[in-house]
Amino acid sequence: MTQIIRSLDEIALNYDVLFCDLWGCLHNGIAAFPAAVAALQGFRAKGGRVVLLTNAPRPRHYVAEQLQAMGVPQDAWDAIVSSGDAAQDAMFAGAVGRRVWAIAQPKDEGFFADIPEEWQDAPAILRVDLPEAEGIVCCGLFDDLVEVPEDYRARLMLARERGLPLLCANPDVVVDMGEQRLYCAGALAQLYEDLGGTSLYFGKPHPPIYDLARRRLGLDDSARILAIGDGIATDIAGAVAEGLDALFITGGLAFDQFGPDVENPEPARLEEWLALRSQNPAYAIGRLR
Repeated sequence: MTQIIRSLDEIALNYDVLFCDLWGCLHNGIAAFPAAVAALQGFRAKGGRVVLLTNAPRPRHYVAEQLQAMGVPQDAWDAIVSSGDAAQDAMFAGAVGRRVWAIAQPKDEGFFADIPEEWQDAPAILRVDLPEAEGIVCCGLFDDLVEVPEDYRARLMLARERGLPLLCANPDVVVDMGEQRLYCAGALAQLYEDLGGTSLYFGKPHPPIYDLARRRLGLDDSARILAIGDGIATDIAGAVAEGLDALFITGGLAFDQFGPDVENPEPARLEEWLALRSQNPAYAIGRLR
């Protein structure tokens, strides 16, 4: 049965490394959560290391800039590994061809323009209109403030008829920005699969992002890793697939499922909710602290 804890300190000594999600755990897209920041700082102060493992579709230095803007200090983490890092590597390797239809916003420009050193000599990735594309690269909806996945059905049906593969730079389906719930690239990739298309994933819960995180920190099989996140289908499912213990943040995406007190999930509700999803993380907590 999942153990509900009051603070990270209760279990911190059992682990060497944290793989910690960002959105819903460390911030809400607008502001950082001070208690979560303090928890990560405390873990590092006692000798632990922290990887911020995010499904953000942008390379890690853009994530670092966003964290800085929200007031997250650099002493709260050792490394950042993003779905954008892993997916970008696949794109430049030619996973969906060299001529791609890009579903992205201006904030995602770095995904295409910032070419990693190891791919500087690779053939260029050209962004073209859908009729000329060999594949699709999806970083998110063109306007996630107003659009929904159904707005893309006709275009995705056309892409499916042409047999175009879709590279998903962010497997998350939804995310909460403050009080507003927004659709992510994973929602479009899921719709494309429902239509019979092929979607390729590189962020949580899929192996490439975890492999990259281990390489960044030089971890071997002896490292005791705790995965922290609020996404049951991404953070928790990914941790299970990797054989890692997980700390489920109940006050994130599913904040309204475990009773009126977001900080203190009700055990019976939590147990039932997890059982319906065939998940059993080692630990749960209302919010990271």
